[in-house]
Amino acid sequence: MTYEPPAIYGIIGHPLTHSLSPLMHNAAFKSLQVNAVYKLFPLGGDQELKLFMEDLREEGNPIFGLNVTVPYKEKILPFLDAVDPFAAKAGAVNTIVITHQRKMRGFNTDGPGFLSHLSELGFDPKGKRIAILGAGGTARAILSVLCLINDRPAGIKLYNRTVDHAQKLAAQLGQNMDASLVEVVHSPEDLNVELADCLINTTSVGLKGEDKLLIDPDAVHPDMLVYDVIYNPPQTALLKAAKSKGAQISNGLGMLYYQGILAFKHWAGVDIDGKCKAIMRKALQEGLKNES
Repeated sequence: MTYEPPAIYGIIGHPLTHSLSPLMHNAAFKSLQVNAVYKLFPLGGDQELKLFMEDLREEGNPIFGLNVTVPYKEKILPFLDAVDPFAAKAGAVNTIVITHQRKMRGFNTDGPGFLSHLSELGFDPKGKRIAILGAGGTARAILSVLCLINDRPAGIKLYNRTVDHAQKLAAQLGQNMDASLVEVVHSPEDLNVELADCLINTTSVGLKGEDKLLIDPDAVHPDMLVYDVIYNPPQTALLKAAKSKGAQISNGLGMLYYQGILAFKHWAGVDIDGKCKAIMRKALQEGLKNES
């Protein structure tokens, strides 16, 4: 009887201590009876990233798929053989498919995953006024997908504490797509949250209980969605304040789930059934409950 070693999938980034992705994907492998395992690959710098990516080229390497998180979503691009059109326009990759010939193709499932979660929440961005906090990799994916869809928002206001970063991001996106609806503002007050239909926090503000809100909670109103990509804690200070104002609120666990579904589809080459998807979502929810 021969033993077939498992195929390996995983996530690269730093830090990865609290990643819930292994729970979701390992639950899927178990459900589908696939001989594979999903692991964490914390890489502490650009040199470690370079060596890791070089090792992936070696024949016999058992890694066939990766997720990519901060700070490598943009830095990973030069190491890939091909990049999906949306990921190329967004300038960021969060999912990699690796063939048996050790060729690597990059995708971005963050943007489509976010849209899928918006749809589940019943929010249609068409013609809406959007306010976004932050100018990192997640903001890049969200901005890109909102600029590229046919039924676009009426306008997007973008604020980042380092204004230069927001301006640079908007300029980069403008080279790859029509980003004319994005306006970089210099203060949280200029986001005009009181007039927005949706406020999205993509910053790390809220991870710690003592973090101060970036916006005036009195600007939040009942006729808006307040979305925080942070999912641990499940309800940040921003979401608590928004809930008290009667706004619809959501954390980013749904986005994590939907982007994970899309990543799994890229790795498998086929869609997965509803039963497996439900198992993946339950694994995320239970993992978050145990973390909290």
